[in-house]
Amino acid sequence: MNAATDMIREVPETELAQKKATTSSFYSAMRILPRIERDAMFAIYAFCRAVDDIADDGVGTRESRHAALEAWRADLAKLYHAGTVPERVAFLRAAIVRFHLREEDFLAVIDGMDMDVAADICAPSFETLDLYCDRVASAVGRLSIKVFGMDENPGFALAFHLGRALQLTNILRDLDEDAAINRLYLPREALTEAGIQTIEPRLAVSTPLIDKACRVVAARAHEHYRGAETILARHPKGRIAAPRLMAAVYSKILSKMERAGWAPPRTRARIGKAELLLLVSRHGFFG
Repeated sequence: MNAATDMIREVPETELAQKKATTSSFYSAMRILPRIERDAMFAIYAFCRAVDDIADDGVGTRESRHAALEAWRADLAKLYHAGTVPERVAFLRAAIVRFHLREEDFLAVIDGMDMDVAADICAPSFETLDLYCDRVASAVGRLSIKVFGMDENPGFALAFHLGRALQLTNILRDLDEDAAINRLYLPREALTEAGIQTIEPRLAVSTPLIDKACRVVAARAHEHYRGAETILARHPKGRIAAPRLMAAVYSKILSKMERAGWAPPRTRARIGKAELLLLVSRHGFFG
């Protein structure tokens, strides 16, 4: 057993990762990975949840939450460049060493969370939304493909498309939850095209016209799912079963939402255990 393998075995499926992940589609996809890769993915997941909680829990002022994110930046810099292991980021060290995870991708995730901290995002432009998706989702994909053992060229292309597809799907599924904390991630262009004049989150999502705006975003998500599928269909090197399953699950959720529509009242689209097992079986993940 080499030193890197010995270190990564020190990263357990932490209580934080388990509590946050066990009910998610992410957990279902990661369970099909071998232990070493799974542990690394749970470390990445725990990092993402930690910085996401800073952005979303609403505790403290914007200044204090920004400072909390800056503390993560500073500790990552120490870990990568100063040869020290601050306690806050110690759980990431094994995965970073074993899979050569890039600092810039962790920092991009923090940049995305800082966008939420700086101001409540309400009807961003398509360009700003794309930047947000790159930071909070595709950057996580760029970290993940290293764990999956993919080469960077197809891996980063997959992260580009699948990260955006998953994030846009989440945005469409979380309309009401986001509006409750004064956020509206639907792009302004889509709202205008649908005839919605307000960008006040609760008002915007309460009009039946929201359905048309959501379908514009859904079409873009489908484009990215197709882009991801094109890459996966070439069978690139690496453990691609996990991203294939994530794509299958979330595209299914998107299709469910399209059939139901987004006009209020809405119910949150979910994949039941039986449906999940069917997807796992259909896509050959048991083999």
